[in-house]
Amino acid sequence: MSEALKTVRRGRVLEVTLNRPKANAIDAATSIRMGEIFCDFRDDDSLWVAILTGAGDRIFSAGWDLKAAAEGEHERMDYGPGGFAGITELWDLNKPVIAAVNGLAVGGGCELMLAADLVVASEDAAFWYPEARLGNVADAGAVQRLPRRIPFNVAMEMLMTGRRMSAEEAHRWGLVNWVVPADQVMDKAREVADGLADSAPLSLWAIKEIVHGIDGMSVRDAFGALHARQFPGYERMLESEDHDEGPRAFVEKREPQFRGR
Repeated sequence: MSEALKTVRRGRVLEVTLNRPKANAIDAATSIRMGEIFCDFRDDDSLWVAILTGAGDRIFSAGWDLKAAAEGEHERMDYGPGGFAGITELWDLNKPVIAAVNGLAVGGGCELMLAADLVVASEDAAFWYPEARLGNVADAGAVQRLPRRIPFNVAMEMLMTGRRMSAEEAHRWGLVNWVVPADQVMDKAREVADGLADSAPLSLWAIKEIVHGIDGMSVRDAFGALHARQFPGYERMLESEDHDEGPRAFVEKREPQFRGR
């Protein structure tokens, strides 16, 4: 595997580290490899949760590699499976992904964070989109996701002015779940991941499948989609051994032993 990406399996958790000094920027080859890694993660029933972070303690990711762009790589090229950075358009990835933002998240680095389900950030992390000042648009998730996550005017301010948002402010707006000291980012991410790995995986995956699938629907239509059995992961969960194991363990006053089946 390329040294640009390092992976470690820790029980049911996959840890993926962007390792491209100095800024953990993502070129086409790195994006394609990230897509392959997350597709393998999606398809491996022994892996239930992923953590994505950047090497070092200063920059989580500077996003798109501007040096590669200057040399001819451009936005409409093939990023590989999952779109830019492997997960921004990996629509059938229903397993939880935690972003461990251990520093600055710039442009595509912010879009990578937006594609995750949960975010742990260091106290000195900052988030911003410089694309408008570089003759570009943050179109790998920011214009699509950011105005849906935070107030419209705040999102437009970030996208248009390129101002930096601190980790504290991102936490206030709900973009970040936890803010911790820099030396505790991975510890917190692992704590969260281990907690998820103790939950029923089919339930977690069904939650993500349903939340994404009903996006844009009215509440009534969302209920209708469930009743119409439009979500195969949800149906699989209802018919699983784990679905019976949870109530049985509760009655027997023991910890449930979920197996993902």
